[in-house]
Amino acid sequence: MVTEVLVGLNCRPGYLYVDGTVGEGGHAAAILDRSTPGGELWGLDQDPAALTATATRLAHYTSRFLLFHRSYAQLGELLEMQGVKGVAGILLDLGLSSYQLQHSQRGFSFQGDEPLDMRFNPEVEAVTAAQLLNHASPAVLEKIFRDYGEEPRARRLARFIIQARRQAHFKTTRQLVTVIQQAQGPGGRRGRINPATRVFQALRIAVNRELEQLDAFLEQAPGWLLPGGRLAVISYHSLEDRRVKQRLAVWERAGVMRRLSRKPLTPTPEEVERNPRSRSAKLRVAERTA
Repeated sequence: MVTEVLVGLNCRPGYLYVDGTVGEGGHAAAILDRSTPGGELWGLDQDPAALTATATRLAHYTSRFLLFHRSYAQLGELLEMQGVKGVAGILLDLGLSSYQLQHSQRGFSFQGDEPLDMRFNPEVEAVTAAQLLNHASPAVLEKIFRDYGEEPRARRLARFIIQARRQAHFKTTRQLVTVIQQAQGPGGRRGRINPATRVFQALRIAVNRELEQLDAFLEQAPGWLLPGGRLAVISYHSLEDRRVKQRLAVWERAGVMRRLSRKPLTPTPEEVERNPRSRSAKLRVAERTA
């Protein structure tokens, strides 16, 4: 949804924009192109490998960008450190990057067999997905699967995981996929969504405290925008989109932000055909009032 993001952010020359989830730099490069000449970009990401890839991709933009190994929820600290009062636009793309899914070897995908890590930032001392599965109580596991994955068999799955870890601790994605399949019960998989999708999503959200990060960002974001500045958020599941939608409505009632459309923008059929993972994307945009 690069075109929709550029239009939503109203990218113009000479202004500073923030890509809070810079990933591999696709949106960042497009923003820098659109804001030529004189436009600048800050890219934030928790994944150091992503920042390395982005630095290479954006190298020809020379002095027009800065990259920060930070969460987007820490943008306020960076603005204060750099002495910047506000920015013209902020983008969050809350989906996983292709690199994380295909090459990170941290267990974000259930298609192969990788270590059950799932940390966006492998340099921090944080609980991994394997540690959660091996040590969390049945109640905690059930809550994670139900609240973060909207998994209808959350209790049954938690029970199967407890039984499996008594035999051998979880280490790899393949072990977890096997237990997910066993927990499906008679009839097996129902619907078009692989149940592993929901479970892996739930664990990733829990490991990285994603909803807490998003809530912290949404508490402060209007104050980081200049008057007329735009906020664009791409979400991929209802837990994120619901939070963004509700917060935008609150801001609008308070006269702080103005939603540019009531309904989210979604990818065109052509984009979904090119990139099937974009099919669940929803883009919401709002503008800071004067």
